[in-house]
Amino acid sequence: MDNFEQLRMTVYASLLAALTAAGAYLIIPIGPVPISLQTLFIYLTGLLLGSRWGAASVAVYLLAGLCGLPVFAGGTGGIGRLAGPTGGYLFGYLAAVCVIGLITEKANRHWIMDVVAMTVGTFIIYTAGVVWLKTVTGMTFNKAVTVGMLPFLVGDSLKILAAVPIARAVRPLLLSRQVGLEA
Repeated sequence: MDNFEQLRMTVYASLLAALTAAGAYLIIPIGPVPISLQTLFIYLTGLLLGSRWGAASVAVYLLAGLCGLPVFAGGTGGIGRLAGPTGGYLFGYLAAVCVIGLITEKANRHWIMDVVAMTVGTFIIYTAGVVWLKTVTGMTFNKAVTVGMLPFLVGDSLKILAAVPIARAVRPLLLSRQVGLEA
């Protein structure tokens, strides 16, 4: 990878980390885990950047939050958020974006495989999040599923449906080596 390509991918990874942080400000508080737009940007990060650069983007996002920057749901940050009820979802983002990226890289970025990849990624986020929520709060498994997964199924399905056309529209722009600055 040449220097220009590496810089370009670094900019894209940073942009998607910033969009994930922006998505954290649009929340609907429904309990210990709010509904937010973060997962939409996690899906797009995996679809558009692939596993390696997607992981770098999410790692930057998590590191910013760990350092106390207000990038987590509702404009919060700090180690307490990673150790609290939503920590499993946040760590699940990293694993999910890697898997979404791997699946789409292997499947030649076909939209059906994009849906499969995001569905698998969602399962990873829910698994990490619900297990963590149960552990941290002492809820029963059924209660953790009821408050930490069920309210999000419809919204995450809509986010998956929204991510497909967004990724299909943006991919050609990201994959293009032309920057429009050449004369």
